[in-house]
Amino acid sequence: MTDTTTKTGIWPLVPYADKNAGIRFLTEAFGFTEAAVVHGDDDEIVHAELRWPHGGGIMIGTVDENNPFAKPRGSAGLYVVTDDPDGLYRRAVAAGAAVVREVADTDYGSREFAVRDPEGNTWSFGTYAGS
Repeated sequence: MTDTTTKTGIWPLVPYADKNAGIRFLTEAFGFTEAAVVHGDDDEIVHAELRWPHGGGIMIGTVDENNPFAKPRGSAGLYVVTDDPDGLYRRAVAAGAAVVREVADTDYGSREFAVRDPEGNTWSFGTYAGS
């Protein structure tokens, strides 16, 4: 699937050793949708973009040390704004996300939680009521 819509904002690169499994987890656990997944000659994913339903998205990166954009496995840490942290928390846990911080209200007015995906990347989701 290819999406040619203009992409604006920041699109973080999240490393995955198993890109196919990463895409499956992110769509099932968090609700990202595939915007573009391009396969090379050997069926290896060479480019992948996932959209966040509320805007923006991420790119699936590599852990291949021969790639200048590669990052170590599990090195990403992201905060994603959602209007339903409780529902998303239940969905993420049901899909196998490892809980780092239970869903709770913060002193600065946000309701949020943090989990790790199967490759160790840390994902925080919340209403972000920062100033």
